[in-house]
Amino acid sequence: MYSFKNDYSEGAHPRILNALLETNMEQEEGYGGDRYSQEAARLLQQRIDCDVDIHFLSGGTQTNLTVISAFLRPHEAVIAAQTGHILVHETGAIEATGHKIISIEVQDGKLTPHDLERALDAHTDEHMVKPKLVYISNPTEIGSIYSKSELSQLSHFCQAQNLFLFVDGARLGSALTSEENDLNLADLGKLVDAFYIGGTKSGALLGEALVICNDQLKDEFRFHMKQKGALLAKGRILGIQFLELFRDDLYFDLAKHANNMAGLLRTEISEAGYPFLTHSPSNQLFPILPNELIAQLEEQYSFYIWEKVDADHSAIRLVTSWATSEDAVLSFIDDLKKGIGSLD
Repeated sequence: MYSFKNDYSEGAHPRILNALLETNMEQEEGYGGDRYSQEAARLLQQRIDCDVDIHFLSGGTQTNLTVISAFLRPHEAVIAAQTGHILVHETGAIEATGHKIISIEVQDGKLTPHDLERALDAHTDEHMVKPKLVYISNPTEIGSIYSKSELSQLSHFCQAQNLFLFVDGARLGSALTSEENDLNLADLGKLVDAFYIGGTKSGALLGEALVICNDQLKDEFRFHMKQKGALLAKGRILGIQFLELFRDDLYFDLAKHANNMAGLLRTEISEAGYPFLTHSPSNQLFPILPNELIAQLEEQYSFYIWEKVDADHSAIRLVTSWATSEDAVLSFIDDLKKGIGSLD
């Protein structure tokens, strides 16, 4: 049984494991004060090329709830697409910290200034929550990515309306190495108030690197981390991993591999005549297949059935990772094509 369910089924890239092992008996400062975390932060600051604060947290949900609860006052709310991870897949973590999520219906997983304007027009006075932060992810939950033009338009609108713009980057490597991408880390540093670089889904054992770009949001953030259980005593574990990912281009190389494997699947599934639920140039694919074929594939592969399309067809989600082998992809394609024949 080979899994295409997610991009964190495997442990970590061997280089990261080796780095953790080689430094294991060294004594270091705790809570991110170690030299590895400091050097990793310095490398990221160089790549982002502007004055930012870097914090290392253990996971995406923890990062999202810590950021949003820190940035917002009690009566302020978050705007997110109806597919947004904080809205659907985080067990109400944002609401649990006291902040409402305003859900916006979109078709491609991406928010636009027009969508934000609708949310602002619907929340007009003190009898309602006040929209203050815009949450997007890149890639989105359905695999689409933001172009530089799209992100710039959002950024300019948010600045004009005094809104914070926050990017969930759990799979940011996949977005930045997509063939359709024209953004880089430096662009993000200039266009958004905060974003994070996902390690958990990009070859690390665990960890996310939060980048705070807006000066007014930087002060005392470590207090919020500590209160939310995000300030790890052995912070070196996170710093060492990000240092290994960014001391050269390992982070981007691993993301490119995931995208290449997804590209191979995309091409072969399309040539077999099957459509996709959404256009996804990243490492998540949503092909629409006959239910009978899905049942056959489930005998040897695990994946999520994402959405029922009609009585006979469903969209499944296939996710490739830094560790996905070409042999596994080719086997899936071969079995899909065999399944086509058996259904005729």
